[in-house]
Amino acid sequence: MIRLNLSNQPEWLDLAPGLRLKLAPLTTALMVAARADPGLAALPEGATQEELALAMAKALARLAILDWEGVGDETGATMVVTPEGINALLDIWPVFESFQTRYVARGLMLDAEKNASAPSPTGPSAGAKAIARPAKAPAPTVPQD
Repeated sequence: MIRLNLSNQPEWLDLAPGLRLKLAPLTTALMVAARADPGLAALPEGATQEELALAMAKALARLAILDWEGVGDETGATMVVTPEGINALLDIWPVFESFQTRYVARGLMLDAEKNASAPSPTGPSAGAKAIARPAKAPAPTVPQD
């Protein structure tokens, strides 16, 4: 079953100790807008999956991150949200991973959920009925020299 959250309100997400992001809901419109980001089109022809994933995550983050807490510059002064700041934030590996698993993956899991069937209660084939006729016994063969 798909559970719908009909609220369009941004939510705070704790990504790391002391780091919180206020994020717009992950909607189809947001994903489509991220896919249209010029940074994705600027990737070279032979870009790797990893380069594409990073560019997509940054494009999505620049659209989704509305505010943050716990982000400062090199002197420790609180920073306001900027596209450059978001890119720098996602260049930090643990933050990138947390953003991917705690925000982006929620949408991907929902996508996977709608493309699969629930398993049977006692196993994947327990509820299946045989529809093929029984096979006939093979004809006897003559031994060959």
